[in-house]
Amino acid sequence: MSSSYAPTHRTDSPGQSGRPLGDPVRHPSGAPSPVLTKRAFVLILMTLLVPGSAQIVAGNRRLGRAALRVTLTVWALALLAVLLLLVSRSTLINLLTGTVPSLLLVLGLGCLAIGWAALFLNTLRLIRPGLLAPRVRPAVVLALVLAMILSSGSLGYAAYLLNVSRDAIGSIFSGSGPTLEPSEGRYNFLMMGGDAGADRTGRRPDSLSVISVDAKTGSTAIISVPRNLQNAQFSAESPMRQVYPEGYNCGDECLINAINTEVTNQHQDLYPGVADPGAQATLEAVSGTLGIKVQAYVLVDMDGFSKLIDAMGGIRIKAGGWVPISGPMVDEANGIHGMPDGWIPAGDQTLDGFHALWYGRSREFVDDYARIQRQQCVQQAMLKQLDPATLLSKFEDIAKAGTKVVESNISSGQLGSFVDLAMKAKGQDVSRLTIGPPDFDAAFSTSPDFDVIHERVAKLLASPSAGAAGDDAVLQPGTAAGPLSAAGPAPATEPPPAPSDFTPVTTTPDGEPITEEMLNQFKRNGDEQSIRDLVATNGQCAPL
Repeated sequence: MSSSYAPTHRTDSPGQSGRPLGDPVRHPSGAPSPVLTKRAFVLILMTLLVPGSAQIVAGNRRLGRAALRVTLTVWALALLAVLLLLVSRSTLINLLTGTVPSLLLVLGLGCLAIGWAALFLNTLRLIRPGLLAPRVRPAVVLALVLAMILSSGSLGYAAYLLNVSRDAIGSIFSGSGPTLEPSEGRYNFLMMGGDAGADRTGRRPDSLSVISVDAKTGSTAIISVPRNLQNAQFSAESPMRQVYPEGYNCGDECLINAINTEVTNQHQDLYPGVADPGAQATLEAVSGTLGIKVQAYVLVDMDGFSKLIDAMGGIRIKAGGWVPISGPMVDEANGIHGMPDGWIPAGDQTLDGFHALWYGRSREFVDDYARIQRQQCVQQAMLKQLDPATLLSKFEDIAKAGTKVVESNISSGQLGSFVDLAMKAKGQDVSRLTIGPPDFDAAFSTSPDFDVIHERVAKLLASPSAGAAGDDAVLQPGTAAGPLSAAGPAPATEPPPAPSDFTPVTTTPDGEPITEEMLNQFKRNGDEQSIRDLVATNGQCAPL
């Protein structure tokens, strides 16, 4: 008997075309081993590329047609999503992040993952591994498992990540709220960083900065407001103008970062229905002080900040000078700490959450403005290094950390617009302005001239590149302007180097390498001035 395969019976009538009963695709029994092997891999590939097609040609056609209809529907929806991405990216993001659509998408992806896995199991039955040569069976089964992981597993994981993001969005952003419109073509977001310990009512922000983004181009500027700014002006519509019509001018203790706590403790009744009256009042004070409309705030709890940095895998910076990890306070009246618990060296550094937190918060041996410059640098490093690869590989950890770190009054319904805006801003130069050194003199925050502040901010934001104009009063991207006093601009001086062009100070003037032991010895000897001289450049910083 010949070993070659031949049909035994025809199902069609004479003169008509038709498949033999022994067709190896639908009836593999008796087919040669090479044919069975090829058939097995083809069926797996068909299920991977066009779910349902394997069932149509080799199995239950009714099941195959149903699966193919689902496949074509999914392809059509995917094509629609791509078109929407090209035409209106923010609309697509809003659909994906909306409470109901995202829930339906999670359920849909889960069902598709289960259905696809079931088709692969059905395909395994159609392959009939028992007919395959023993040496081929493991390879076929392995190929099917890999294809199932690639397809069904990917859909299931996507559903899981989307569900994680739903939880994070629900925890961070408000479920409803008014739609924010750009003010003079820009969105202005107040970023506040502070602690909310068990012994505190409300947060007392350690850092205040406004991130201003052009609504069309994504051009970005960061304006830092020192926490010790006095006589802050509330915006015209602020309820706090009833209490402080001439500004927050109740004495030396009335610093701008005290507004949050005071309103939380004493004036919540002025903000009925507002989730965080202290944060809202601080936003209004920053708006009035800078002469712009700040539409929303993002409040970062610094105790949880390190977890977010760790979830990202750390941040990379170039540090201009050594930064102390301060020890316990030994003289609170004069702000003197004991022996530092450690030091962050100058030069290229990869900082974990703990060290990034200290790098942004430490102000020992320098003034508060050096710390502000480092905080701006940390913000830029986070934005620069939160790339798609990092976000996808560490998404769950980042999302979970974010729910413990961030609070905002931005409506989740407008999240898509701002994500789209962030994509436009990514990669562009960021202009910076500080209401203090190096852009104003050190005494300016004690008796600020708000007309001068408004003029500087307006010039910074007026340029299409948010600061790339020819006026001396406008920051160039990556540079610092000359100092200002309350009386106006100081005489023109040579501008300092761009942040990325500085040389970290790693040696003494005599060329001796600066070490942790050297700095600690100065501290033990009570020679804090020598430490100040050696770490004076620690406000210089650039993201890597």
